[in-house]
This record gives sequence, C-alpha cells and structure tokens, in this order.
Amino acid sequence: MANFHGMPTLAVAVEFVPNYLVPMPFYQQRGQVPQKRHTQFTKSDGTLHHEQLFGTIGFVGMSSLLYHLQPPTMVRSVSDPVDTRPKEGVRENLTSRRVLGFNAPSSGHALAARVPLMFNADCTISVARPTESDPTDRFYKNADADEVVFIHDGTGVLETMFGRLEYRPGDYLVIPRGVIHRWGPSNDPQRWLIVESAHPIVTPKRYRNHFGQLLEHSPFCERDFRTPELTPAIDRKGDFPIDIRKEGMIHTATYASHPFDVVGWDGYHFPYAFSIHDFEPITGRVHQPPPVHQTFETDAFVICSFCPRLYDYHPKSIPAPYNHSNIDSDEVLYYVEGNFMSRKGISRGDLTLHPGGIPHGPHPGTYEGSIGKKETAELAVMVDTFRPLRLTQQALDIEDGSYHQSWLGYSPKNID
Repeated sequence: MANFHGMPTLAVAVEFVPNYLVPMPFYQQRGQVPQKRHTQFTKSDGTLHHEQLFGTIGFVGMSSLLYHLQPPTMVRSVSDPVDTRPKEGVRENLTSRRVLGFNAPSSGHALAARVPLMFNADCTISVARPTESDPTDRFYKNADADEVVFIHDGTGVLETMFGRLEYRPGDYLVIPRGVIHRWGPSNDPQRWLIVESAHPIVTPKRYRNHFGQLLEHSPFCERDFRTPELTPAIDRKGDFPIDIRKEGMIHTATYASHPFDVVGWDGYHFPYAFSIHDFEPITGRVHQPPPVHQTFETDAFVICSFCPRLYDYHPKSIPAPYNHSNIDSDEVLYYVEGNFMSRKGISRGDLTLHPGGIPHGPHPGTYEGSIGKKETAELAVMVDTFRPLRLTQQALDIEDGSYHQSWLGYSPKNID
C-alpha cells in the first residue's frame, strides 16, 4: 500500500510523523465517560454534562476529552496583563558559569516563588523555593509552555483538572500547556527546578516505536509513569480566578464555576509524574555519551538524568568524561545529590552553564582520579539547549564569578 507520494504508508508513519504527534505517554481513562464521544451524556437530573476537547496542534495533536458539570467557558472578567517575561542580564554569553541555586530567594506560593535564571526563545530555566500553598480557590494555567518541574526537596500534591498527583523528592512532574492546576506543598522545605518549554515535551524518539510505545532498550517504561487520580467533582459557582500566562504576560481570568468539576476524562494528553530514581542507567565498557542519559526531548532541547550507576568496565577505561565541545548546544547541569565525579567544589542545587562554541571537560585531577573507580552515587539533571541561553540578572546576583577559570587549577568560591 502506498500514499499519494508513491511511498509505503508505514515508511511515512515512521519517518515523517513529527515528534509532537506521537501519542505519549499512553491512553488513560478516569471517572465517568460516555460510551461514544460527542454524544449525549446526561446527569442524574437529566441535564447534560459539558464535553471539552483538550487538544494540541489544532485537531491533529495529542488530546483528551473531559466532561464537566458546568460549561468551562463562563468568564466573569479578565484583568489587565502583568509582564512576567524574564529580564536578561547577559545576552551574548561565551563564559562558563556556576550559579548557586540554593542562594535564590524563597517566597510565597509556587508562581510567586519562581526565579528565572536562563532563557531563550525555546525555554526558561528557573528555580523555586515556595513557602506556602497556592490559595485554595486560585489556580494557574501556562498557555505558553509545557512545564517540567523537578522536585529536588519537598513533598506535596499537584491538583489539576485531571485529578491529583502526589509528589516526592526526585519526581519530574510534566504539565502540558493549558492544564489548570494549583500546588499544595507540605510543610517540609521545597526546592524545585523548573523548565518551561515552548515545544511539546515527549520521551526520546529513539526509545519509541512509531505507535509511541517505549521499546525494550528504553531506560524506563510506561509502568514508571504515575498519572492523576481523579477526585470528586467540585460543583460550585462563585468567583474563581485563574492566572493565565500567555506571551509572557499573566492575565487573571475570573470564572463563574470551579475548574475542578470534571466527572471523567480519557485520552493521551494529561499531566504525569516520573521519578528520576526509576531511570535505569545505560552503561558500557567505555564511557557512554550523554544521550544515553536522555529522559525527555523537544525539538529545541533535551533533558537528561545522571543517576547512580556502575562505571565503565573496560580494563583501561577512564570513567570521567572526555573533553568535549558543545558546538551546537548550551549545557546546563543541575546538581542534585552525591559528588559529581568530574567536578570539584560543586554543591547541592548549583547550576553550571557550559556554552556552545568552546570545549569543557573534567576539572584538573578528576580525569586521572576516576581511574579504577567502580561506581558513582551522583544524581544530576542536565538540560542541553540547541540555541544559546541568556542569563537573567537574578542568575548574575547568585553567580560564582570565577568558575570559568576553574580548569586552570584555581579554586572557585566555596572550594577548599
């Protein structure tokens, strides 16, 4: 069978389907849904539920169908927008940098606590240390970007229109753009890394077949994903403000009904959690390149997980990475736990930026010092962007200004 180009249909499916059209993670159903979509679905009093298609890329991307008690369209008012776009401190950067993430200020609820550190047209990388839960009847929707929130420290719950996800240290929470949600952190200290993406966030294409199923050589599988548990629908009317980010501006739209009035949903498009501790590292006889650590990807950057693992087992292996040039990407490493074996003087919560165009590699002494080592307990998250990153003034305020000289054998700040 061939398509109108005269090419086999299967070849078209494998080769030409864009990343964002491949179902991911997998089909889910929660609560009550009608047997047939787009048909009458009545309540006990004989009135209709209100169906909502929550979709992407027009009508050809991933989507889910949600069933509301009230129309999800009843807007009472919309406020004047507030500009929340990150402000650049350095535009053209060719300096390796170390940002002390734990020195970022902490304040307020999840949205107010965000401190943007680096950004470009494709993504924004922030840290957050929220000190309180979001207001009970106030919500947030990012209409600009998918979000990955990595939980470094803290526990709590993410409440969404799809249901609730409990989180714990090590979790990646993937929140597609447009999901209405609120955060309920517990009383323990919270430290988060947040990556906002202008492009859909999916699992690496090389780990999926053309149906979207994760393959046998993938370092994780569908069983490792945690999906929302639907909570009882809230049938309340009143004033329910939703802070909506669009084109970098926050508009507060006040709705006349509670957004969590969903009695059921099904589809492929929903928030989910994945623990970095469920990532199964791929190792080899010699040092493996960073792509084996890849966890998520977009068309503009990748996210990788460096996890505890055995080192290389060739008799003459050198576990430390070789020097490498990031010609086409900026590399950001966020240090979570353990001693990162190719770095000296790195602390929990630090971020290093190694810009494209210049080489970087292990710190002096770590290359030779890694020989004979059998394993590492390091834990880190890496973001590799395919376009240069700009730094915000907030990043410069908490930067170690001597990091770029640390390959000379000098000691950056806070290094013995």
